[in-house]
Amino acid sequence: MTADTPRIAILGMGRMGREVDAAAQERGVEVVARLDVDDVADRAGAIAALREADVVISFTQPDSAEADIELCLEAGVPVVVGTTGWHGQLDAVRARVTEKEGALLWAPNFSVGVALMKAILERAGELLRGLDGFDVHITETHHVAKKDAPSGTALLLKEALAGSGQEVPIESVRIGEVAGRHEVCIDNANEQIVVSHEARNRRIFADGALTSALWLRGRTGVFTLDDVLGLGGGA
Repeated sequence: MTADTPRIAILGMGRMGREVDAAAQERGVEVVARLDVDDVADRAGAIAALREADVVISFTQPDSAEADIELCLEAGVPVVVGTTGWHGQLDAVRARVTEKEGALLWAPNFSVGVALMKAILERAGELLRGLDGFDVHITETHHVAKKDAPSGTALLLKEALAGSGQEVPIESVRIGEVAGRHEVCIDNANEQIVVSHEARNRRIFADGALTSALWLRGRTGVFTLDDVLGLGGGA
């Protein structure tokens, strides 16, 4: 490692934290801190560890997400958040980030494919507003350990379809070790359109979070994966 090597800290060493760790090593990014629940309990020690990093990547639990972001703000380090299920607190968090002149990049899903799917559905929603007889339905499938249902990604896709003017129902399935599958069905009596995305492994989320972390360095404000990819929409 050299003085120019990017340095990250990982907050949350569960499945996704370990994936981020492996992706960082493959891409020549130095991991200067790996903090889990017990480590964060020592607040002063956690802040000191986070300050060694250029940016933090956080995949923790919904009930601790806001406190984890606050911890990073106190440390003065930009943070990329992949935790889902906490976005009801987003307005308060955004205000806090602005107040502290910090940097936050959040996304319910760090897959580039999902970001493209969202952009496609935004246009589909606009087109559907002028059509009669079409219904829209979302089905999302994840592993049995996923706690939030519907998933943050399903809610993101539902929001993308808001232009249709329809209420879009979401069916949530939890089974096995499925990394993530999302299907949007646009249906009428005579034909059907299906737009779907399937994550074959969790590395796509780790790679997206890592790319976002490198992009976030040196910036202030609140951003999303759309900003990283130049897809518009933003925070």
